[in-house]
Amino acid sequence: MLLAETANAADAGRPDRVLAPADLRRLSERSDAQGLARVVIHVLLIALGSTLVAWTRGTWLVLPAMLLQGWFLIALFAPVHESVHYTAFRSRSLNIVVGWLASVPTLINSSFYRLFHYAHHRHTQDPARDPELAGPLPQTVWQYIGRISGWGYYASRFDFYGRVLGNRWEGFPYIPERERAGVRRSVAAMLALFFGVFAIWTWIDPAGPWIYWLLPVAMAQPILRVMLLSEHTLCSDDDNGLTNTRTTLKGRIVRLVHWNMPFHAEHHLYPSIPFHRLPQAHREIGDRFAHVAPSYFETQKQILRRITGRP
Repeated sequence: MLLAETANAADAGRPDRVLAPADLRRLSERSDAQGLARVVIHVLLIALGSTLVAWTRGTWLVLPAMLLQGWFLIALFAPVHESVHYTAFRSRSLNIVVGWLASVPTLINSSFYRLFHYAHHRHTQDPARDPELAGPLPQTVWQYIGRISGWGYYASRFDFYGRVLGNRWEGFPYIPERERAGVRRSVAAMLALFFGVFAIWTWIDPAGPWIYWLLPVAMAQPILRVMLLSEHTLCSDDDNGLTNTRTTLKGRIVRLVHWNMPFHAEHHLYPSIPFHRLPQAHREIGDRFAHVAPSYFETQKQILRRITGRP
């Protein structure tokens, strides 16, 4: 059974389920056309970012161009996230192929992330079983800065992939034994493609992969880290889908670039609803959620007030 369907089936009959079955079926309709259209938009945005970097290369204006390019690249997390739920497209094959390719530029690896993310949905806010809670939440301003910088992400990625390639699986209970060989092959293929592209590009243009790809991704990591930190922090520490996840009412451009990820409470409550139906889901059930923030900035202010003890 698919990830989204499994999560919905496991939660059937819970008091925080507010949609009638017929409404859920209506909102859960998937579409290859919607998914492919959003892929085309995302590719065009990356092309736009690359063009701006090329135009400003050699000037200080290249820095904001690289940041914009980085934002479009780190937002590839969104199609990966949708694809591991098999909701980006109606076609299972499209979900697998597009999700895997979209995960390569930022070394997410969709095969690993599918299992990691399923455990997160299955055990949201459970400190013993939710893998997103493996790292403690920031308790100081410096810890907060370190968290949103994204450097811990890179350290954990290379540590994890080294262990996977070495066939050492301790510490990853959410990767069952039957999945390990497939994850290992996927990681090996991803790293081969990643470093192969880097080597060929460096041979053609030594600075190219740095100014069009790697440095932009590093510069823009805080954008994604802030979004992810906003999703559950300061929400309830239980399995109530109406109170343990936050939706953020950000502008249309952010929702476009991130495939409607800001509607996170709606997604968590009903993982079978595809990205293009989340705005409609919010219109129908958004008033039932305990945490609906006007912006990511407002949520980060709340987190920093909690860290510093200020009212």
